[in-house]
Amino acid sequence: MRLRPHHLLCMLTFVGEGYSPAFVANYRRLAGRLSAGETIEIVSGPDDICAPLLSDEDAHCFGASVTGRDAAALADIARLLGRELEIGSVIASDPALFQKLRRAFSAGVTRRACTGCDWSSLCDRIAGQDYAGALVMTFSRPETAPGISVRPRE
Repeated sequence: MRLRPHHLLCMLTFVGEGYSPAFVANYRRLAGRLSAGETIEIVSGPDDICAPLLSDEDAHCFGASVTGRDAAALADIARLLGRELEIGSVIASDPALFQKLRRAFSAGVTRRACTGCDWSSLCDRIAGQDYAGALVMTFSRPETAPGISVRPRE
């Protein structure tokens, strides 16, 4: 599956809400594929999640603010995973990855890309509820790992 960097964060809190019915239906299919373990290829620009929005020539998927979100997310996730990530990198989609990403997201470690996002309050709520209802791999509160707080950002 092709994902732009900030969508590595968006997928953590996807509960079935989105821009349009077509967008939500597509995202639900992608959530199933991710939950089944499909690998993730990091791409630049619009990805598989953006697909239903691309017929609109004013789609925000091409905007500078989204490109900035991608850069911030890529840097934060690379630091979290302790590896270099770049366009074309492939990441295994598995429960360990999602647990690590969700712990960091809840702790605010990977939230720079969320600054100014219209969906941020929804994501805050989902993270604050231990990702209840999230459609990409279920999450159960892990034991606190050294150096990582699992309290939601305020």
